[in-house]
Amino acid sequence: MTDNRRLFDFTGKTAVVLGAASGIGKSSAEALASLGARVMRADRTGEGAEATAAAIRAQGGSAISESCDAAVSADVTALAAKPAEAFPRLDIVVTTPGLNIRKTIVDHTDEDLDRVINLNIKDTVWFFQAFGRIMVKQRVGSLIACSSVRAVTIEPGLAVYGSTKAAIRLLVKGFASEVGRFGVRVNAITLSITETVLTGPITRRPDIYNLYAGHTVLNRWSSADEVATAVAYLASDVASYVSGSTLFVDGGWTAIEPADGLDGIVALSLGSPGEATLVR
Repeated sequence: MTDNRRLFDFTGKTAVVLGAASGIGKSSAEALASLGARVMRADRTGEGAEATAAAIRAQGGSAISESCDAAVSADVTALAAKPAEAFPRLDIVVTTPGLNIRKTIVDHTDEDLDRVINLNIKDTVWFFQAFGRIMVKQRVGSLIACSSVRAVTIEPGLAVYGSTKAAIRLLVKGFASEVGRFGVRVNAITLSITETVLTGPITRRPDIYNLYAGHTVLNRWSSADEVATAVAYLASDVASYVSGSTLFVDGGWTAIEPADGLDGIVALSLGSPGEATLVR
């Protein structure tokens, strides 16, 4: 009989988490470390990555930190070279950063498009290229990206962001088809509403907070830790036959019709059209 508990044991495995200074990236790194993985935390804010790595070490885990701007190709390439300096093998890589600029399509500037596409689409491609080459060579590994329910459901002002998240789902399928024969798995998690520091401006508005909560079948937001358990599942040997898939961690957001008045209230309540919001 299979010992399923062993399949969730990451002892001896190495993970890299990009976007690990806060939110879902932070929780994902902590979850992997708690299951025994040696974790390299990376973030644009190197100090934040080191602070959370230090917290893991303080609890007996193994973690180091690196600085990496996910919107810069050279940074992602350089990050991929780092694990070999400290660890014998690379088993798991996770990328979580994303950018949403809430504007209608006609209001997006070239600069807006470049910022969103660079971080959401190009980073995913650079991430797959840099870390995929390593995993293909060693003939094992799990790559995990982040999409959003905005890839399949939309509201005014999110079409550009949503299109980039839809692109991530197709990139996952395509790359999985290219590297599967080398024993490399590629998957994504698709999120709806998660309480993090970055969603604070929304969660502090009871009208919007409750409206979004009502869009899920569970009638609540998720915690970052709940999302991190899905990351751990895809990274684990329990998911050894899962590749090219997108795991919805959305509280049933995509299972039901939108809450009444959602589009109107959100469009009126979230600030100026040019406001940029980082999302995980």
